[in-house]
Amino acid sequence: MDGPDLETPLVLDASDGGEREEGIGIDEMLERHAGEFGPWQLWHFVLTSLAWLIEAFHTMVMIFADRQPDWACVGPGCRPGPASGGVCGLEPGSWEWVGGPGGSTVSEFGLVCGDKYKVGLTQSAFFAGCMVGRLNGLIVSRGAGVFGHLSDSFLGRKGSLTTVCILCAIFGCLTALSPTYWAYALLRFLTGLSAGGVGLCAFVLATEPIGPSKRGPAGMSTFYFFSGGIALLSAIAYTFNTWRALYLITSLPALAYVLSVLPFLSESPRWYLVRGRTKDAMHVMHSIAARNGKRIPDGVSLILDYDNNNNNKKESENAVSVLISFVTSIVYYGLSLNVVNLGTNVYLNVALNAVAEMPAFVLTAVLLNRLGRKPMAIGTMLFSGGFCLLGSLLSSSGDQGGGLGEVMRMGCGVLGIFGMAATYNLLFIYVAELFPTTVRNAALGCATQAGHLGAIFAPMVVVLGGGTPFAVFGVSGIVGGLLVLYLPETLNQRLYDTIEGMK
Repeated sequence: MDGPDLETPLVLDASDGGEREEGIGIDEMLERHAGEFGPWQLWHFVLTSLAWLIEAFHTMVMIFADRQPDWACVGPGCRPGPASGGVCGLEPGSWEWVGGPGGSTVSEFGLVCGDKYKVGLTQSAFFAGCMVGRLNGLIVSRGAGVFGHLSDSFLGRKGSLTTVCILCAIFGCLTALSPTYWAYALLRFLTGLSAGGVGLCAFVLATEPIGPSKRGPAGMSTFYFFSGGIALLSAIAYTFNTWRALYLITSLPALAYVLSVLPFLSESPRWYLVRGRTKDAMHVMHSIAARNGKRIPDGVSLILDYDNNNNNKKESENAVSVLISFVTSIVYYGLSLNVVNLGTNVYLNVALNAVAEMPAFVLTAVLLNRLGRKPMAIGTMLFSGGFCLLGSLLSSSGDQGGGLGEVMRMGCGVLGIFGMAATYNLLFIYVAELFPTTVRNAALGCATQAGHLGAIFAPMVVVLGGGTPFAVFGVSGIVGGLLVLYLPETLNQRLYDTIEGMK
């Protein structure tokens, strides 16, 4: 291990007769000298991926904070119709919310009857904030605006993750203090500005130091943390049954992460390299090799890869990945938010949906390096779209009551989430491998921005009711699967540093 490196050719410098340094790319150095996925990458991966819990908390907390709680009659004017069971039309003072008005935003701000649309408006505002945040991220990544110079000079992957986590903690805690509905909606929008970038920053920082043959399965594993965060959120929401306490408790972990986890993370060596900080990149690579029980030979250093490439092809691939991300988010978030319409225990439903996603991650991780990214993306999208279309047909068949029809529709929803959850996290890996380090964050930003646009539409689709939501989700899934046909395969391809190097 510490002996001569028989695989590394010695290149003599003709000017002085000495040995000249051999320049290789990061993926080649990981494969040959530092290790593709050893103890260093495992520790770094776990710590970085814990940030996904923060995004899960801030994204899915709306299911519990904006739910409609139970109500009870307290006066003689309370005579709801036998079919509606709602409070619309009841005399004021003849009914009250079970547990008091502080249980949710619906009960505190009166978001019922004519104001019911405000629930969906707030949820869309959060995803709109995520989308605008990604747009700002794209501008920043290109060096424009006041914060562009800061990002290019010293923020990096780790600095960006630190920034969005701090903002999540601040806006989340302020949300718990919202005095009015419109203040609440504004703060949810501002939370989305930062929360939408947590998972993206964490994914890139976690996967960039991993070798090409291990990157796919490792990247899929990041989403166990997101699903685990949703399941944990269900327990937190069950324990803290007021919406203000819930926002406070789910915002503090972001601050804890900044103080107790981020100091132990390393900046991405790829980011150092493309910024011209080769010594810093080599320092990280030597740390990886030492922790993995390996050694980088003297005379070996990192270089950027420069070759010619067709940039127009990359632009077309980016456009396709944007469209795929858009339809994927419509289906994934639409099916996830629809649990409030099932009439069952919302805490249990959310937890079960989160757990149901995990087998999809296992299956995809196992098959990812055997079948490839492209066949897996096509298969999972068509699988989800097919079962959603089946759910649409069942919803339109006239069996709207309980019994077998209801069970089958629920089954179609679960299988739809199963397939689309696999697609959702697979896209992160796929897009990251399609584009080089210099534009990877921007490309992922475009895709996730389109995903947030799809998430804005998801609540609007859900409220249509009947078989329409399933039909929209089904068509979206099938269209997305067909769009994947236009993307190339990236299985076992190295992560390039520059667009010119992707030949």
